[in-house]
Amino acid sequence: MRLDAVNSLESNPYTPLADRMRPRCLEEFIGQKHLLAEGKPLLETVSGRHLHSMVFWGPPGSGKTTLARMIAGSADAEFIALSAVLSGVKEVRDAVSKAKEVLQGSRRRTILFVDEVHRFNKSQQDGFLPHIEDGTIYFIGATTENPSFALNNALLSRTRVYVLQTLDSEALGRLIDVALRDTERGLGLPETAMSSDAKQMIINAADGDARKLLNMLELASDMAGSGKVAAKIPDDTVRSVISGGVRRFDRQGEDFYNQISALHKSVRGSAPDAALYWLCRMLDAGCDPAYLARRIVRIASEDVGNADPRALELALNAWDCLERLGSPEGELALAQAVVYLACAPKSNAVYKAYQAALHDARNRGSLEVPPHLRNAPTKRMEQLDYGRGYRYAHDEPEGYAAAEEYFPEALSGTRYYDPVPRGLEIKIAEKLRRLSELDQEARNSGKAR
Repeated sequence: MRLDAVNSLESNPYTPLADRMRPRCLEEFIGQKHLLAEGKPLLETVSGRHLHSMVFWGPPGSGKTTLARMIAGSADAEFIALSAVLSGVKEVRDAVSKAKEVLQGSRRRTILFVDEVHRFNKSQQDGFLPHIEDGTIYFIGATTENPSFALNNALLSRTRVYVLQTLDSEALGRLIDVALRDTERGLGLPETAMSSDAKQMIINAADGDARKLLNMLELASDMAGSGKVAAKIPDDTVRSVISGGVRRFDRQGEDFYNQISALHKSVRGSAPDAALYWLCRMLDAGCDPAYLARRIVRIASEDVGNADPRALELALNAWDCLERLGSPEGELALAQAVVYLACAPKSNAVYKAYQAALHDARNRGSLEVPPHLRNAPTKRMEQLDYGRGYRYAHDEPEGYAAAEEYFPEALSGTRYYDPVPRGLEIKIAEKLRRLSELDQEARNSGKAR
């Protein structure tokens, strides 16, 4: 074991495995090949060349902090780390003052690393700008939120955004093996100390998060050893450690909106299996089932519409079942509704018609109601010709007042609703064509208003 590693462990014997196994050089780093391949800008930076300000956007445990530390080490730069959760204006000012001292004293550059940078408000984010521009600091921010929404445009314009990906199963498997056999910082066990099934259980439970994986591995080792160094980590111990784990999911963040988008688009795309998967992903991660019920009702109107009006009824029934039965029993009704909606014929004709009509209602001014459509409850209104000439549809042939005008004059002839040739809307389209023919016959015969 190296002397500096010994001193580190002696000064803090309780350093977590995840911190001890933090990569010290590029060769030890696992994952993010799309950013660290030969010729990629980030590889140049990590190698100590072309230092610039940047933002790392990625899920927890993907290596954001580690990459920032490696960049500082390769560039021989002062490294100052802040957490936006725990820090404020004072801490930022102190960091900038230290960076100025380092620059004036030794001419060394300073990397200011801000974890969870999206937690800073606009004015706090703006506080970095002059110090980035004058070269006092190189800024590296880390965030799990979409920078387009979470960070100021002014800060984004001065940084380059790198998108880190969730670690895949192969990368997590390698990380387990390295942590097991490493005698300096790891557990110092043979790779056979865990069965392949046990490793896969931890990989699945980690859900792409390297830190979470190492924490579970360390806990399993501690439980297996009962205070001593474990020679083997049994499968049952691993099962006990991973029980109760949840998938990565942020009720207000990027994952939430990506997953609900995937559910909606799977239903719209008539893919019942994929739709069911995304529904279960969100339920398993703790999404409020009532939110999903509301979204399913919306999908029934927006994407199925009158092609199958039963879809809306079934969606409402599923919501009612959820409220009556609660979770998890009521969630089966949501699954039934999602599968039915995905298999149903699709039409967004009503959705498009509604949007077009709403646009006219908002942008065409307060168009007057035609006199013949107005209500006339008083003599005075009758004298003003309110309701005069109105044709009662039930008294007309086929129950339809052919060529009667119901629009304001400025919108006469406007058409919003155009049924699609699928499901029940085939019949609706036939009905509307027949009514249009009656309108034309009435106009030709001179009966039109």
